[in-house]
Amino acid sequence: MKKIKSIHFVGIKGAGMTPLAVMAKHAGLEVTGSDLSDVFITDEILKKMNISVFEGFDKIHIGDVDLVVATGAHGGLSNVEVKEAIKKGIKVVMQGQAVGLFMEGDIFGRKFTGISICGTNGKTTTTAMIATLLKSSGLEPSYIIGTSFVASLGESGHLGSGKYFVAEADEYATDPLTDKTAKFLWQSPKIIVLTNIDFDHPDIYPSIKEIKDVFRKFILRLPKDGLLVACGDDQNVRNIIKDYKGRKKTYGKNPDNDYVISDIKTENAKTQFELSGLDSTFRLSIFGEQNVLNATAAIIVGRHLGLSLEQLRKGILFYKGSKRRSEFVGKLRSGAMLFDDYAHNPTKVSATLNAFRNAYPDKKIVCIFQPHTYSRTKSLFEQFTHSFKDADIVIITNIYASLREEKDPSVSAEMLASKIKSKDVMFLPEIHDVVEYIDSKNYGADTVVVTMGAGDIYKIWRSLL
Repeated sequence: MKKIKSIHFVGIKGAGMTPLAVMAKHAGLEVTGSDLSDVFITDEILKKMNISVFEGFDKIHIGDVDLVVATGAHGGLSNVEVKEAIKKGIKVVMQGQAVGLFMEGDIFGRKFTGISICGTNGKTTTTAMIATLLKSSGLEPSYIIGTSFVASLGESGHLGSGKYFVAEADEYATDPLTDKTAKFLWQSPKIIVLTNIDFDHPDIYPSIKEIKDVFRKFILRLPKDGLLVACGDDQNVRNIIKDYKGRKKTYGKNPDNDYVISDIKTENAKTQFELSGLDSTFRLSIFGEQNVLNATAAIIVGRHLGLSLEQLRKGILFYKGSKRRSEFVGKLRSGAMLFDDYAHNPTKVSATLNAFRNAYPDKKIVCIFQPHTYSRTKSLFEQFTHSFKDADIVIITNIYASLREEKDPSVSAEMLASKIKSKDVMFLPEIHDVVEYIDSKNYGADTVVVTMGAGDIYKIWRSLL
């Protein structure tokens, strides 16, 4: 690893790949990549970093490089570029393995103290919050965050001069086709944050039992002097940590947690809350009860690393959100506020809409939801039907199918729309149908429009604005 001078990323535009490429660029390595010609949220960052991106996948893109990083999103080891690299004898690793290698630090000739943030929901925000706390306190962390841009940090990947390496830890498979190992099992952290455990990724995990088992396996990777920070309000989390013998700290609203959250107040889309264990008031520049939980986890980690109460207060207030996490993208010509969010499973959808309802109690909320993958929509169908109660109007678009799966005729977005238990629900199959509808309604300043989904629904804002 110490001899690596150049890396090629196959599927470089992915939210998990771009931060790695940016970090490698910061390290002075030669970085190239390839991906589809489609517009991604990471395009701007890659261009800013002057990273060359080939359009499409072709074996001619594999030159004289030392390492190739691949992703399951584009065929994994069966991708034509990856196969060419293997043929040439070039070392190939998957994205999850690469995060683990980067955290080990051998490529950069350094050793890091790893901080891994896992959980079904809240990983990206909590990772970004911890990185923000450490950076604002002068600790110059390195970090890998699964998005393109974080307001308080800039690019979502960074090689800092400090000893801490903060990484989002994903439970999805290393390569769905050839290696079902959970991505986060390639990481070797000293601190693990566990935000929650919910049923997701039905294409990999048959039931919640298998998901709980893999999270249990991950926390057992902690060394004897490590620390587990876990949300004690989550029943599935409590189940897997009750027998954990190592050092742990729990947080949440329940009074039996080590750190207890209380007196949450939202005003002007900002939040204030009390935190026992530190006996202090904290303020956030963002809204949502889920973000109070995320912030609390970050604060506990910061405190464990020796940050003062003042550093924690200032640092957590400095965090102002991440790309595609309740992101304000502008106002419609008619006056309505437009937000975008990555929420793609029932728990995330429900929590995000509830956050908007509390932040904007007097406004009408219009939710435009694009279901992500046939497998998730089918497996979580019933839960989805109950997830939109805080929206006044719900618009469902066609399912965004993953490149990893075939179309499943037994489930559709239209079926979902017909079963959603909400006030006003409609099915508008294509993005241009939604644009026409929103334009015709002429929503004013009394309305909040929220786009949601892990597909390409975010692209709609270009047309709406």
